[in-house]
Amino acid sequence: MTRWRVARPALQARTMEGLLHTPAMIYKFRSKAAGDTVMLGPQGDQFLRAIGREPSSQGIIEVAAMPAALTALQQAIEQDDAARAQQPDHEALLEAAGRDPIALRRRLWPMVEMIRRAQAADEPVVWGV
Repeated sequence: MTRWRVARPALQARTMEGLLHTPAMIYKFRSKAAGDTVMLGPQGDQFLRAIGREPSSQGIIEVAAMPAALTALQQAIEQDDAARAQQPDHEALLEAAGRDPIALRRRLWPMVEMIRRAQAADEPVVWGV
């Protein structure tokens, strides 16, 4: 019990230090055609890079750009599926190797659906506004 009381402040200090020095970026993608989708920074960056955009705090996907974005997302998902098929699918092994244990297909599905709905309704997808 005494050891926990000594170690706890040190653990809290390290945790708080990490939180203070790590900016937490959150993306909130919006469209009038679908509900909002929230993604943490690394996953939002991954999505934007997959559609050929540089990560930024604000942006828009115009309706004219949506077919290309959907094609790019499908290609990224297929590449990730192929890479995962070649490796064992134990989540612990993937994490140990520095790979995301969540498949890109699952991670990007909400955005694929949002873009499809926005395209059908002729509405843009925006974030950071």
